[in-house]
Amino acid sequence: MTVTEKNMANAIRALAMDAVQAANSGHPGMPMGMADVATVLFSDFLKYDPQAPKWADRDRFVLSAGHGSMLIYSLLHLTGYARPTLEDIKNFRQLSSPCAGHPENFKLEGVETTTGPLGQGFATAVGMAIAERHLNAVFDNDLVDHKTWVIAGDGCLMEGINHEAVGLAGHLGLGRLNVLWDDNGITIDGGTELSTSEDIPARYRASGWHVVSCDGHDFDDIRKALGEAEADPRPSLIACKTVIGYGAPTKQGTSATHGAPLGDEEIAGTRDALGWEHKPFIIPEDILTSWRQLGATGAAARSDWEGRLNGHAQAAEFTRRMAGELPDGSAMQDYLAGLAKDPPKWATRKSSEMALGAITAALPEMIGGSADLTGSNNTKTPSTKPLTKDDYSGRYIYYGIREFGMAAAMNGMALHGGIIPYGGTFLVFTDYCRGAMRLSAIQNTRAIYVMTHDSIGLGEDGPTHQPIEHVQSLRLMPNMHVFRPADAIETAECWALAIKRADGPSTLALTRQGLPPLRDDVSVNLCEKGAYRMKAAEADKRVVLVATGSEVSLAMDVAAKLEAAGVGADVVSMPCAELFDGQDDAYRNDLLGGSGVLRVSIEAGTTYGWERYTGLDGLRFGIDSFGASAPIDDLFAHFGLTVDAITPQILKKIG
Repeated sequence: MTVTEKNMANAIRALAMDAVQAANSGHPGMPMGMADVATVLFSDFLKYDPQAPKWADRDRFVLSAGHGSMLIYSLLHLTGYARPTLEDIKNFRQLSSPCAGHPENFKLEGVETTTGPLGQGFATAVGMAIAERHLNAVFDNDLVDHKTWVIAGDGCLMEGINHEAVGLAGHLGLGRLNVLWDDNGITIDGGTELSTSEDIPARYRASGWHVVSCDGHDFDDIRKALGEAEADPRPSLIACKTVIGYGAPTKQGTSATHGAPLGDEEIAGTRDALGWEHKPFIIPEDILTSWRQLGATGAAARSDWEGRLNGHAQAAEFTRRMAGELPDGSAMQDYLAGLAKDPPKWATRKSSEMALGAITAALPEMIGGSADLTGSNNTKTPSTKPLTKDDYSGRYIYYGIREFGMAAAMNGMALHGGIIPYGGTFLVFTDYCRGAMRLSAIQNTRAIYVMTHDSIGLGEDGPTHQPIEHVQSLRLMPNMHVFRPADAIETAECWALAIKRADGPSTLALTRQGLPPLRDDVSVNLCEKGAYRMKAAEADKRVVLVATGSEVSLAMDVAAKLEAAGVGADVVSMPCAELFDGQDDAYRNDLLGGSGVLRVSIEAGTTYGWERYTGLDGLRFGIDSFGASAPIDDLFAHFGLTVDAITPQILKKIG
């Protein structure tokens, strides 16, 4: 028989409902509702090649409504990606299967980004679209000429991050970004009228987007709407009016299909309603062949692109950037050598700016930005002119007051490839970024967070702006490297480590206040092991002072006073606890001292967690309350972070 588009879409529906039923867990409604739209997208619009999932000029497809993960798993299998296999799909949501409950980019090559937290896939796609436009401006249409397609649900469009992402995309005129809105009017609680009455298309139009609508179950209407969106120079929202759980005889159009298996009786009725006479997980050969033939059509475009790449003057540079490889060079070492000759007394945010000057001059793939705090975060350099809708070749993004949207866009740029993104705000506002920072860590993205005003040292702005728990809470995040450097040299070394790290994100916590220089030896990157001995005891060692950031100089002053009292004290600078924890036992034990040595931590933040280094018998100096509004010196005195407050307590403890 002739295979129709409806037959092909029903294959998606069948796999979705069968996999969710077998797992007794999942979300069948969205894949069933969006199957027709996805069929048109993958048939006529999306540029992809299942045999080359990482082809640099492929279109990026983001399933922002990640709960409907069986949609993308079905599409990848049907179009001929190596995985997921049918066996993988049969084991949906099981420990051994790459078909996780929500799509994870490191489990399947056809999944561009981990999604699930609603709205973040959409916002990440904005970053992908920025990356495409920037690289197109640098390398031209021959190498970079693709689009970013997103499927998003009502929840994605309600989340606050959506407003940030929509505003940024409209402002930058990202016309290669097309969002397919699964406009089914249903959330978990029920109909969307329970929770919202906003005019969504009007909001998008007001943000500079093109908006078009279609019947999400009329193939010709879908094709017309996608064609219109593809042709418009603005980012596009395509409102696809669909029925959630399409085909389920008693549950379609209701929240009952959103997050639970349909049940054997409803699935039997769905098979009848769809005319799908096949047993669970059986895709007829003619339908599978039609899907595989569709998947194979992208090979020609990919082959043509490879030919253009091979003959391109910038082929080597483009390949290097897309592979995430750093160029050979000594820019950072030359910069460090200059610092060592005349170590400056700078705030580490200023030290970061100066290091970035050398880095961005040497690494054209670095794209920076700030959430409306450029002059405070010191993230702009002479090499980074603004990236705007009139000039995508720029390398600095004015994100506006969109911390969450900025962090998600950074993920998108990093995942797209060819770019190393960094972005700044105040450390206290990592609370606004945290969801995206967590996805940076989960997805192993090379995103660098420049977080300034890292303690009560910012002074009079008070407790709402003074981070207390933030550094330690970020250290709790798996796969996040948190750097808190003590001076200009440590700051440059930490930047070098953050850039070198290709398998995860980094956060630099930087001071507002000036700090004295503590180092002049740059022959080895001492920060590479996470912690090192900055000062060895002169008298018999009885104390090890472990400090970070602005408190390392305080620890040095405390050590001097202890030595004057005949008490030998080591000072250990710990710019990155995660790297230190990765060292062998011998190194860690040597640095922290043996038995009979008092271990003391000093950090202008919560003392929680420092007992892992000091032991329960050690001393921990920090702040376990919120801050206060006052000049810096008054604050450090008030919270007991001074030589005169700390030294007597140490002397008393050691008797």
